[in-house]
Amino acid sequence: MTQPLGVILAGGLATRMGGGDKGLLSLGGQSLMVRVIDRLSPQVRQMALNANGDGARFDDFGLPVIPDSIEGFAGPLAGVLAGLDWAAEQGAEAIVTVAADTPFFPHDLVARLVAASDGQSHPLVLATTPKSGDEVLKSGGKGRVNRHPTFGLWPVALRDDLRAALTGGLRKVVLWTDQHGGREALFEAEPFDPFFNVNTPDDLARAEGLLQ
Repeated sequence: MTQPLGVILAGGLATRMGGGDKGLLSLGGQSLMVRVIDRLSPQVRQMALNANGDGARFDDFGLPVIPDSIEGFAGPLAGVLAGLDWAAEQGAEAIVTVAADTPFFPHDLVARLVAASDGQSHPLVLATTPKSGDEVLKSGGKGRVNRHPTFGLWPVALRDDLRAALTGGLRKVVLWTDQHGGREALFEAEPFDPFFNVNTPDDLARAEGLLQ
């Protein structure tokens, strides 16, 4: 498989942060978006930003801004579809998505997602981390990993299938990936989960501490 393209998902409503674009929040003197771009860019061939509304607010980042094609804030799968449509225009085979509010994701994310897809007719892999003991107890022992549905490898070949599923009302990422034999790539969660994301002001404070 040729090197995937990268798509940064920034289409959420950020309700727990009072609205606005979480990617524009400052962390250690840099925006979350800059940190995400710097971490993803060495891992992919090209990048785009999935966001809705006036794309001009992201002009400083120098990336193409692609809005959802499914109306009504249909969740991360709508951003994945937008990214797949953009990648199809570039002649690409697959994309890797990351979230704009997750500044510490692994430097080898793309390589490990691609490795996990070996042998698949359509590369489809989600990132996972092990659940802690407390999380396993709270889930009643169901599942030993946390799946991170905004961090995945997605095949351009299934974009029309995804479009049909979204049009039909599907919103849950793992329901769609499971239908198509999606795999998982396991990442360590020590000393902290690298897919920790900034949802609240307390999370932003914690992220400042993790930078240290």
